[in-house]
Amino acid sequence: MLATMGYITPEITGKFPGYLSTSAGLKFTDVPNGLAAISKVPALGWAQVVAYCGFCELSAGSDDWKTGTPGDYGFKVLTSSDPAEKTKKLSAELANGRLAMMAIIGMFFQDGLTGSAWGDWALYTDSPLRAFESELGVQAPFGFWDPAGFTKDGDVDAFKRRREVELKHGRVAMFATMGYIVPEYFKLPGYLSPSLGLKFADVPTGLAAISKVPAIGWAQWFIFCGLVDFGLYRADPSRDPGDYENAGILGVPNASGPMQDVEGRKRKLNSELANGRLAMVAIMGMMFQNGTFGTTGPDMWGGLQPFAFESELGVQAPFGFWDPAGMSKDGDALAFRRRRETELKHGRVAMLACMGYITPEYFKFPGYCASNLPFSDIPNGLAALSKVPGAGWLQIFLFIGTIEKWFYKFDASRAPGDFENGGVLGAPNGSRMVDGPAKTRKLNSEIANGRLAMMAITGMFFQDGLTGSAWGDWALYVDSPLRAFEGGTSA
Repeated sequence: MLATMGYITPEITGKFPGYLSTSAGLKFTDVPNGLAAISKVPALGWAQVVAYCGFCELSAGSDDWKTGTPGDYGFKVLTSSDPAEKTKKLSAELANGRLAMMAIIGMFFQDGLTGSAWGDWALYTDSPLRAFESELGVQAPFGFWDPAGFTKDGDVDAFKRRREVELKHGRVAMFATMGYIVPEYFKLPGYLSPSLGLKFADVPTGLAAISKVPAIGWAQWFIFCGLVDFGLYRADPSRDPGDYENAGILGVPNASGPMQDVEGRKRKLNSELANGRLAMVAIMGMMFQNGTFGTTGPDMWGGLQPFAFESELGVQAPFGFWDPAGMSKDGDALAFRRRRETELKHGRVAMLACMGYITPEYFKFPGYCASNLPFSDIPNGLAALSKVPGAGWLQIFLFIGTIEKWFYKFDASRAPGDFENGGVLGAPNGSRMVDGPAKTRKLNSEIANGRLAMMAITGMFFQDGLTGSAWGDWALYVDSPLRAFEGGTSA
């Protein structure tokens, strides 16, 4: 805190009059601010600093922290007769000290980089960002963005070459993006190759079109690109990157001269760079979705293998059909059905388990669980496991076996989780919900509630294991590493 004030104060209030060292003829006004002042301190001054620090560290009372309050050396400015007020002031001191440690480090860095304790960044002439920060393409919100540090060497020729490449790629990507989109809605009439009987309408959209281009077509492409790169539009070091003598506006050869409106020209050239960058990202996305779905058109969003189960129950907002692990990408209906059976079973058990965790906190059966074990003596949550007698565990396993192997048997002709003897809400009366939107909504609700219950019961297990309470009484979590210091003044 003292160091931070020592950095700031001389910038605002001025400096002491007179001499820092009369023998050296050194006035206070001659000492620069910040790190540069280190070179001006005379040897005797450093000796005084070290001696003063040694006196403070080794003087009487410096070891009191071992038996008393840390930082309490008898100099009690931040004190009060009110214990709560005193704690607040001491906590504030710790907080301000932590902030000051961050502040002084920041000041050291900006002083070292800019040569100014106040951080005058206009002086930071060695910044690798300064060389190209006024170039085209420096736009909000990132400004001059070079996370890989390609331009930190300040090499103008290398920067111009990269800008040439960026513009070329952006222009090609803009054409490619339009070439992906337009054929989804319109194709030229007539023939692409009369000799091969190949019509434009026969050429598929996207990557699949590559296989349809005849050899003479590829030759034409390479010749055209060669003419553009090595003949018509040649790089000229005296011109801006991407500005070719024969290009004209919009690349039309000799059709027009340069734009005369300086601000308008800059805005349009910046727009070209931004659109080209967007197009490079867009065309890569189109290629990936084309390779994955076989099309870039609207029909990619439905009816394809990765979405074979998008109309199944459980496909709900906001995620829709959510399968981040790709378990359903093979389209295996039997594997999907088995996973859905498992999900429903786990969800139903988890819902019962959550109710079994919560209800005993408010109500327990009267009477006995076993001949000498009242229900009221059974603790809630995980602790109850130690109280279940052997016959109780046997009953549980027999009940589950009866449910799994006899009463609710798997039937491949019925929907997952729909058992002949199940009935509505599992009641063994053969009842069924009437088909329709209400049934779909209720079944979706069951899946959603089951998913929530699986998360809930897992959380209950953790808080029960940590706190020893099924209800999660965190005041009981005495083993928490945070408990040791939670009463300190910095808490």
